Amino acid sequence: MVQPLKRYPDESINVNAGPVRSFGESYTQMRQDIIDTMEAEGLEALSAIQIGYAYQMMVIKENDGYHTYANPRIVTQSDPFESEEKSSYFYDTPITVKRYAKLSIVYEDEKGQMQTKKIDDPALAATFQRKLDYLFNTTLLDRLLPPQREAAMRALAGKGTMPSFFEESCPTDSKKEYFVSVADKLLFFMFISLLLPFFGISQERLKGWYTYDKFAFLAVLLLMVGYFFYAQYEAKKYKQCTSCQIGNNIGVMLKRGIAAVVLALGAYLSLGS
Repeated sequence: MVQPLKRYPDESINVNAGPVRSFGESYTQMRQDIIDTMEAEGLEALSAIQIGYAYQMMVIKENDGYHTYANPRIVTQSDPFESEEKSSYFYDTPITVKRYAKLSIVYEDEKGQMQTKKIDDPALAATFQRKLDYLFNTTLLDRLLPPQREAAMRALAGKGTMPSFFEESCPTDSKKEYFVSVADKLLFFMFISLLLPFFGISQERLKGWYTYDKFAFLAVLLLMVGYFFYAQYEAKKYKQCTSCQIGNNIGVMLKRGIAAVVLALGAYLSLGS
């Protein structure tokens, strides 16, 4: 039966598929659904997760028919090259990524028997790697550097139900991370200050460090407040961004806030006394 294809930015595709353990009726039906969907959509290959089956299985149309790969793995790979690829998930938008032209793979066939295979055809090797990516929560965009990823997302904007890149999709380089970076540096030097009494540093210098710790403590708290408000701004602006959600942001704030309190208390007891 033909199944609807997952399309970007549908996040239900972003799961690690489980291994195929049974090769009975449900397996046969899943395989047939994949093939039916491939024929209906004119596709040369399809992973099970692309039609909603979270199993490690793919089908590739090769010269002698449809080949099914269950629980596939790459054993060795060689001859890297730049591969321009299209995926139905990304509305067939061309995206260039690094692939390997030669592969040695293992997989289980339709009877659940372990098989080995060498792939020397670059096109088939690239197809196999792309479909394998989907089984392990990876897409073409994940293989790009941030600037390339932004360009690809711009190219995808406006296709199908795709939201505008500048209005709703997740930023690849969030400015809120600057708040975290500065806070982490302040916390690092607060930690260093706790070690100074073990190196025979004079009491006068220790008090100077204690003054730094007090200001650093306040600065970390203010940075986390700034982080929270900027994160809220991103959460409203980039509605497709899972890393912008409040649960993630609170976790980041709590870790730095607790660290700042512990280090400030330690400085007070060891340096301020």
